[in-house]
Amino acid sequence: MEYTTLGSTGMEVSRICLGCMSFGSSDWREWVLEDEESKQIIDRALDLGINFFDTANMYSRGESERILGEALAGHREEAVVATKGYFRMRDDDPNSGGLSRKAIEQELAASRERLGMETIDLYQPHRWDYDTPIETTLRALDDAVRRGHVRYIGASSMWAHQFADALHTSDALGLERFATMQNHYNLVYREEERETLPLCANEGIGVVPWSPMARGYLTRPHEEIDATTRGETEEYMYEHPYREGGGREINERVADLADDRGATMAQIALSWLLHKDWVDAPIVGTTSVEHLEQAVEALEIELSESDMEYLEEPYEPVPVSGHE
Repeated sequence: MEYTTLGSTGMEVSRICLGCMSFGSSDWREWVLEDEESKQIIDRALDLGINFFDTANMYSRGESERILGEALAGHREEAVVATKGYFRMRDDDPNSGGLSRKAIEQELAASRERLGMETIDLYQPHRWDYDTPIETTLRALDDAVRRGHVRYIGASSMWAHQFADALHTSDALGLERFATMQNHYNLVYREEERETLPLCANEGIGVVPWSPMARGYLTRPHEEIDATTRGETEEYMYEHPYREGGGREINERVADLADDRGATMAQIALSWLLHKDWVDAPIVGTTSVEHLEQAVEALEIELSESDMEYLEEPYEPVPVSGHE
């Protein structure tokens, strides 16, 4: 396993972050793994040297956090655990979502309890709250750090001007600063290269992209995508513009390069991200030990400048996606 410093936090994290959205309950999503299967993958991740884990309170309505916390028993000190809050947790309670002080304090407490952790390493607003002033949110997050409930705070998908405003507000008020950005970034969605990623590089922000495989679009040939369980059961699999802006040709080029290297398409797509200087650790979700092991093997794949250009050349601008 390779390790890197996460932004300016000083924490050393594995170059692969295990995303835990696929762990929890199949009642929430058909493709989600139940308790024992989830823990087998987490155990194998630890064996492989992965020490960075990302979950969220909304994943299986808290079950993902519970499973991760139980699986990390005995490994808490060596693990870097990130979770998120924002989406409503209870349909009948409007204050179980959003980024008000009330929502942050009560949902953070619930996440800590499910994870079985006094202090969460990285706590991230899952999206931007248009109904709560950013100063209010930042003050609540700053208090969480000062109380020892959270070590660092991070942001997730938002417009670059919103992120810049949040950083400026923290600096002006002497509040804890966002140390990381969890954003939408992969070979077929590169709009973040325009503003957000250069801003992160300039501000020393750690970058942990979500959907590095474009929700599976970069893991198999274009015509086979709909055959997966996730592809058959979830409409939101198609809410992002992966098939636009040269996406199909990029998919074909990933397949060609994978054949040439004796690798999987997923490994080529992941290797491309790992070659980007502004990326610290892509968040890789998986439902099998085999795919997890293949993701770790992607660290050994070297892509030349011409390989990178070959993969990137068909890309065309697409609508911004993932901020809402």
